[in-house]
Amino acid sequence: MTNKAWFRTGIAVLLLFLIIKLFIEVHFIFKPIIIIVQSILLPLLISGFLFYICLPFQKMMEKRRVPRWASITIILLALTAISGAIFGVVGPVIATQIENLIHQLPYLQRETQNLINFALDQRDKLPNEITEKINEMISKFGAMTSEILSNSLNIVTSVISTLFLLILVPFFLIYMLKDHERFIPAVARFFNGERKIFVVNLLKDLNQTLMSYIQGQVTVSLILGAILYAGYTIIGLEYTLLLVMFAIFANMIPFLGPWMAFLPAGILGIIQSPTTFIWVCIVTLIAQQLEGNVITPNVMGKSLNIHPLTIIVVILASGSLGGFVLILVAVPLYAVLKSIARNIYKYRHQIIHAAQRNVNDH
Repeated sequence: MTNKAWFRTGIAVLLLFLIIKLFIEVHFIFKPIIIIVQSILLPLLISGFLFYICLPFQKMMEKRRVPRWASITIILLALTAISGAIFGVVGPVIATQIENLIHQLPYLQRETQNLINFALDQRDKLPNEITEKINEMISKFGAMTSEILSNSLNIVTSVISTLFLLILVPFFLIYMLKDHERFIPAVARFFNGERKIFVVNLLKDLNQTLMSYIQGQVTVSLILGAILYAGYTIIGLEYTLLLVMFAIFANMIPFLGPWMAFLPAGILGIIQSPTTFIWVCIVTLIAQQLEGNVITPNVMGKSLNIHPLTIIVVILASGSLGGFVLILVAVPLYAVLKSIARNIYKYRHQIIHAAQRNVNDH
């Protein structure tokens, strides 16, 4: 029985849980290490995100015989110029729209309350079963909204408290762009034989998974943002740039992001006028149809090979386990774990087939 795969897997899972329990019991010993890791985690994640975005441009320049130091310099200057343009040109516009939005908050709050009261008045005309369902949905929506706002405040606080650590981002990015080909060989040199091949294939698969997701999702979000900006501008929706910037970042979350982006646009549209709200729905519907049927299939294809239902389950589970922060990284994290499991499964099958061939040869 000890040679059975299921038995060994069960023992491995039990040992993993035991290690986790022991780690929790003596976590105070590792507290300094945890603090250090938490301090560099945000700059490292941002650097990795920027690295995968900049990598295609670096490869394009190096194909034209641009030296690596020159390509890195050009990328850093380009990022600086883009950041300066955002803060210098787009920043004041967004700041003005935020200021106007803050001044209109009392009016928006009153109008939103009127809409809610109108919806609540209509409940009395519905059957009891439907009314109970509506009450349940309203309570859940309120709890979810409170949680999102609470988590958003925590995110803002964390970002402000760790802002000074972002100075590490350029240094991490420079070394990633300079030595990214050396990472896999540096890790693989600690292994030999078939394990070395397994580690190399695993790291290459993880690198391809993260690169496909980040580059594809950023491209899709920017294209969708351009479509929404054109549509919102045509229909005359207020706070267009602010809503589009929010939509670009929200669309980084598959399936849930578009609905998050539509919610503030829909609320502002219906407060502006019922006609504007209808046009917001039409623009959003057109943008989402283009994104789902044209843009995403052509940009991302089936690189991650994750079923839409699986993505929905992963996002819902991550929201329950870790809140909004975990939702942001849930899909790429799942893709990474899936790649690891797939490579381990493939490696074990290769070992089993090799052992069977040896037995047959003897």
